[in-house]
Amino acid sequence: MFRLLFAAALALMYGIAAAQSGRSAPERTSLIDRIVAVVNSEVITQFDLTERVTRARRELRSRGIPEPDQNELQRQVLERMIVERVQLQLARETGLQIDDLQLDATIARIAESNNMPLTEFRRTLERDAVPFDKFREEVRVEVVLSRLREREVDNRISVAESEIDNFIVDQKEAKNPSVEYKLSHIVILVPEQARPEQIAQRRSRADEAVRRVKAGADFAQVAAAYSDARDALEGGNMDWRTQDRLPELYAGAAAGLRTGEISEVLRSPAGFHILRLNERRGAGAPYMVEQNHVRHILVRTSESVSQDEATRKLLALRERIVNGSNFAELARLNSDDASAGRGGDLGWIYPGDTVPDFERAMKELKPLEVSKPVKTQFGWHLIQVLERRTTDASSDRKRLEARKALRERKSDEAFQEWLRQLRDRAWVEYRIEER
Repeated sequence: MFRLLFAAALALMYGIAAAQSGRSAPERTSLIDRIVAVVNSEVITQFDLTERVTRARRELRSRGIPEPDQNELQRQVLERMIVERVQLQLARETGLQIDDLQLDATIARIAESNNMPLTEFRRTLERDAVPFDKFREEVRVEVVLSRLREREVDNRISVAESEIDNFIVDQKEAKNPSVEYKLSHIVILVPEQARPEQIAQRRSRADEAVRRVKAGADFAQVAAAYSDARDALEGGNMDWRTQDRLPELYAGAAAGLRTGEISEVLRSPAGFHILRLNERRGAGAPYMVEQNHVRHILVRTSESVSQDEATRKLLALRERIVNGSNFAELARLNSDDASAGRGGDLGWIYPGDTVPDFERAMKELKPLEVSKPVKTQFGWHLIQVLERRTTDASSDRKRLEARKALRERKSDEAFQEWLRQLRDRAWVEYRIEER
């Protein structure tokens, strides 16, 4: 996530630098008060939109993707701003916040992951005319959106052992279960309960995109102009995925494509899809994964135990542990989890064994560090990583891969559906003038 955020930071650098060099101060001021869209009770201004379009242009150029038509790019960027604004409104309404301490820790990790001390990282931003305060707020938005997805989508996804069993059987019957595909896609979303004429209009748009690609237009450019997917401005690039990590609709279509070929228009409950197979390769390297030896203390909330009471209890326990009390003994006496009898010990945990909120907090801890209270769907936790190791999980690979693939497949599909429903429920008024 942090490298992704840093990439966003670089895009932000380019965007601000271009905006500052390409417009005079009076022009920027004149754009601020012009409203281009109203999203529920909030507005998006022309200045906001122009800044994001400039950043999108710079990112397209850096990826070697030809720019779409000005109006098409502006429409794409505005729609993404609307979807982002709706998500941030939901986060705010439901009390999802990232405090300054969490934000500072995240920015420090971004700098560290890019081999820079924080002071040098800050100087790099400032040298490229990116105000540090603006960068901080961009990162805050990214983290809020990530946490919102975890809470609203990822944490609600479960994979049953029977699903894993069936998945493994299906893979045995597959002709090439180890093949990996590098795909690009275009997604034309159809609103929930769309009228026939709306469906026809979206289908026509998908057909037009196919015609443009078959006529020789660059697929990435068409994706940037037409696609409703989150990766549209990256040319619809999905990177490498094994067949089992693709949505079923995509997996079936990709198997029948030749390199460089595009699919016909595919239909799903979410809308219309167009695929391009960029590359295909075999897979099967040793499966090295990071494991964490973890223990925790869980306090469940109920009618008699409020959220505040649970966090206060855990903060008091954490202070005792930091000051030398025995974690295992406190877990035996206070944890509401079945692991209490083992001193809270969960043993060695593979990726995907725990819910995303728990796993994210666990990964951020140094060995023997005790977390602050962490909220999951099960309650509030104190987490401690005892040891960390990288191990060859080849013997367990099939079940691990199956669980991961099923979670990823379900998550991608559920997130797209959740975003569509969230966008459909929003009240949006467009006031933009196309040129």
